[in-house]
Amino acid sequence: MQEFMLFIKTEGDHLEGLSPEEQQSHIQKIGNYIGDLMESGKLKGAQPLDMDGTIIHGNQGVFKDGPYNESKEVIVGYFHIVANNLEEAVAIAKANPVFEQGEASIEIRPIKQMDGIN
Repeated sequence: MQEFMLFIKTEGDHLEGLSPEEQQSHIQKIGNYIGDLMESGKLKGAQPLDMDGTIIHGNQGVFKDGPYNESKEVIVGYFHIVANNLEEAVAIAKANPVFEQGEASIEIRPIKQMDGIN
């Protein structure tokens, strides 16, 4: 089994324009998705991310901080999963209900296992 990080990206808060009923329905679908991943032993962790934050850019010890993303797309959450391979990780990502609420993307990155690091 290999570990992967799935970074959920949307254009801002994807729940913001939804009615309270639509928000509740989406939250229930995400809960079911998480429950299925937990039941299958594929989920190691998952959390939404706050919309606040910053980006730090650095070059040779000189840093600039601020929200310099040139895109409206932001990371709104993550899933830390285990899968047999990248293809299975892609299938897990495609099942995420975030795609039902408009434009979204999920970046799938294998986690390198290095000796001496937890």
